[in-house]
Amino acid sequence: MSTNTAAQLARSDLEPKATDTELAAVTTTVTEDDEPQNALTRKFTEKEWAALKDFRPLLPDILEKAYDGKEGARTTPIVIWGVELDPNRKKDARASVVLMKWLRARNLNVNEAKTMMIATLRWRDEFKIEEAMKETYPDVFNDFGHVYGRDKEGRPIVYNIYGGKNDLATAFSDVQRFIRWRVALMEHGIKLINFETVDQMIQVHDYEGASLSGRTANSKAAASELTSIFQNHYPEFLARKFFVNVPSIMTWIFWLFKPVLSPATIAKMKSSATARALSARNFFHSSTSRSCRYSTGVW
Repeated sequence: MSTNTAAQLARSDLEPKATDTELAAVTTTVTEDDEPQNALTRKFTEKEWAALKDFRPLLPDILEKAYDGKEGARTTPIVIWGVELDPNRKKDARASVVLMKWLRARNLNVNEAKTMMIATLRWRDEFKIEEAMKETYPDVFNDFGHVYGRDKEGRPIVYNIYGGKNDLATAFSDVQRFIRWRVALMEHGIKLINFETVDQMIQVHDYEGASLSGRTANSKAAASELTSIFQNHYPEFLARKFFVNVPSIMTWIFWLFKPVLSPATIAKMKSSATARALSARNFFHSSTSRSCRYSTGVW
């Protein structure tokens, strides 16, 4: 990497710091009905508020079922994605934002959201998320993805690298190890979300140099399992997904499967010729888009 490029990337890491006035603007306030608010909860619709007020009292039962056999589970607060969820009827704006994710993922169906949340908490406990985030992983994994920069709405950007000279044989020799690394990458990206002004992230999938013949059985197995994990246990975290440098054959495959995708999913998916084109279309800062191939990222 040239000195000039490195300097540009370094400058893009210097995120603007919020002033005391700006922080005060998103600090929790209370409405007439004693419901804590922040910038995100103020965007909830009446139907979403109604669903949340039905969902929140179910927390003791959700925690008891998720942590079956754990003493005091019904009354013990938990922390997920850096936000405390308190089953003791304590209201918190950031907690409302997190709970709303399960509700929105299940179209405000309270019972289905409950089932989904129980499954997610059980999975996190079995997967041992905190341990995964502290583990040391092979350097080769860094060629497949990193978290770097934010879009113009302040959402963190996760880059997924599918082509180039990635060593598929080495990286996917241990599928479960790779999956733990990729889940940890997701969690580190979420740590950059404050749940006050931002509650989602951007995914960029770079296919430069990728080919259908380059995929291995292990890489396909990893992709399949990770897709299931992210769909079932990371509700409503995706703001937009950008596909860049996509070979023409892969573009045709996408359009072939488009009819089976939900309109909501399709609306979040965008295609662009290159990462730099995303900046030209006013999605990213120019310095951020250059990091797709050349940065090791924030994590």
